[in-house]
Amino acid sequence: MTAPRPRSLWRGRMLALVGVVFVAFSLRSAVAALSPIISEIQVDFPVPTGILGLIGMAPPVCFAVFGIVTPALERRFGLERLAAASMIVAAGALVARANAADAVGLLIATTVLFAAVGVGNVVLPPLIKAYFPERIGTMTAVYSSLLSVAAFLPPLVAVPVADAAGWRFSLGMWSVLALVAVVPWVSLVVRSRMPSPADPEVATGAIEIDAPAPGVLRRLPRLPLAWAIAGSFGVSAASVYACFAWLPVVLVDIAGVSHAQAGALLSLFGAMGLPWSIIVPIVITRWRRVGVIYAVALTAGVAGVLGMVLAPAAATVLWVVLLGAPQALFPAVLVLIQLRSRTHEGAVALSGFAQSVGYAIAALFPLMFAVVHEATGSWQPVLVVFGILFLATLPIGLVVSRPRTIEDEWERRHGAW
Repeated sequence: MTAPRPRSLWRGRMLALVGVVFVAFSLRSAVAALSPIISEIQVDFPVPTGILGLIGMAPPVCFAVFGIVTPALERRFGLERLAAASMIVAAGALVARANAADAVGLLIATTVLFAAVGVGNVVLPPLIKAYFPERIGTMTAVYSSLLSVAAFLPPLVAVPVADAAGWRFSLGMWSVLALVAVVPWVSLVVRSRMPSPADPEVATGAIEIDAPAPGVLRRLPRLPLAWAIAGSFGVSAASVYACFAWLPVVLVDIAGVSHAQAGALLSLFGAMGLPWSIIVPIVITRWRRVGVIYAVALTAGVAGVLGMVLAPAAATVLWVVLLGAPQALFPAVLVLIQLRSRTHEGAVALSGFAQSVGYAIAALFPLMFAVVHEATGSWQPVLVVFGILFLATLPIGLVVSRPRTIEDEWERRHGAW
């Protein structure tokens, strides 16, 4: 007797597939569309450096907070309703951000936007699990690839669109994608109220977002391995959100590039996540070369910082590519959460701990850019602090490279798991 063939991605699940695609694209495009056109916005009203730092903090802070809150919301409202609601709020916040009258309005709209995106970040993986249970790998690859595409496309077009149609249109046009993302999930909510014998395999009500078990979560701060994985997430997230917030400004000031070129270079930085998302899981799962990933992230990150400090205009494209290499730690963490835990509750708790600590680290660096630059009047000290962040890859890489689980480490130190 042969196993049944997996269902087509298209048959009976077209709405869910379209919903996943547009939600995934909306999650990251919202982050990357603002910083390339800050100079155009400042023609209309001033945006102080401190406000820019807070805007850069908004994504990781909101992602950390709503990573904790969303499971309770999901149990009350359901996955599809929450996905639709998050995209409605995101669309409204994108329009509000495009119509901001001053820097405070820009900050408030950005914060609301990333609160909605934080909810979407949490609900999308279980939606994939609900609608595509036999194709989780394929759909996760689609999802992560779309995040990478959405990271490099907005900065590539932001400045040309702003030059042609104004910065408000350049910011607001992404609301169309968020609105399109609402339609499939609202349709599925309506469909779920009616019996569907033709498609019994889609049982969305049975899937819930896993929340970390409090007892297990309390053990993790006592384990160096858990801190090392959280630190890995923090290094990757801090480099990404600091660069999304500040890299175009830094490049214009110290490398002498135009605003359009700075946007294109930010796009290149975002694009670096795509090859890493493909290469890193293979290197870790097939070849067990965890240390190689950390060595590449450390070497490339430090080299990129040194290039930006010592000769920013000499090989700007190369420095940006090197600064994008620590993004490899993000897919590494996703894989290591599974490899460095042997129980389901351990994996869920480790994921929650890594994201909470990692986003807390990531939130500090956009604000650090603002504070250090204001204090020194130069970008070089800021970049030196950024280089110190990459140096942290060495000790955490040594810890996570040892083939053991958090349960093993707990039992060795404290007794039975």
